[in-house]
Amino acid sequence: MNLTIHKYQGAGNDFIILDNRAGDINLTNKQIEFLCHRRYGIGADGLMLLSNSSLHSFKMEYFNSDGYPGSMCGNGARCLVAFASKLGIKKLEFEAPDGYHSAKILSKIGETINIELQMSDVFKIKEHSPKSFYLNTGSPHFILFIDNLENYDVKSHGKMWRHNPIFSEGTNVNFVQGDWGRKSANWSNTIENEDNLEISVRTYERGVEDETYACGTGITASAIAYHHLLTYNRASKRENFPLNIYTKVHAIGGELAVKFRYMGPEKYDNIYLIGPATFVFKCNIEI
Repeated sequence: MNLTIHKYQGAGNDFIILDNRAGDINLTNKQIEFLCHRRYGIGADGLMLLSNSSLHSFKMEYFNSDGYPGSMCGNGARCLVAFASKLGIKKLEFEAPDGYHSAKILSKIGETINIELQMSDVFKIKEHSPKSFYLNTGSPHFILFIDNLENYDVKSHGKMWRHNPIFSEGTNVNFVQGDWGRKSANWSNTIENEDNLEISVRTYERGVEDETYACGTGITASAIAYHHLLTYNRASKRENFPLNIYTKVHAIGGELAVKFRYMGPEKYDNIYLIGPATFVFKCNIEI
């Protein structure tokens, strides 16, 4: 089988994309694993098929680098939107593993497109400890807040949590460092407006089974968990909802942002992940 490969990356999270609107691409788990392998194949964190949808402009079919179907991927979705736009698809609305999504192109410089992607609403956050939480933003994420992110052993600690039996289906693991002092001390002075928060995130991804340069659903979950942490036992008693929150996020692979509307304790909607998607190269491969 001869395949035309389109390689994209979003903040260092890289993907193989195939146009499957003709419906003639049927890859085995082993073939997907081979294509994503960084020594023997093309190399990628995941593979996506852009397929036809009966409900929307297109469908996102996502596979992890281990060859098996994955859940929602935020960075991958932005890359797929960039690819769809390059194909001439105008209405950027699509179905993904977690349901309907829409996207908007904010700007374009060369082969990099800055995209705003609508994410799933969040209505449940499970507290594991005072500084760790579990929530689902299209994919499950365990969020652990730490104080020395730069020197943290993400791979070993991530592997431990990813396979912890408390997560029946496994989980992605995000290690987050935030601006504790200023935001905690002056929270009442900043929460009234469109608040600007800032965090750094490193992620261990299931399916890749390693640290990746960025994770879109993980970055989204981390931003929401950070806001939840800062408002714990504070905003739960407030009545002036909704509040619009904007969070700048530093990942290994680049800068992203998350904005959302806070509707009250554990209620977040109008969630958007903002970041780049870059075309890397196109090639043909026989498998």
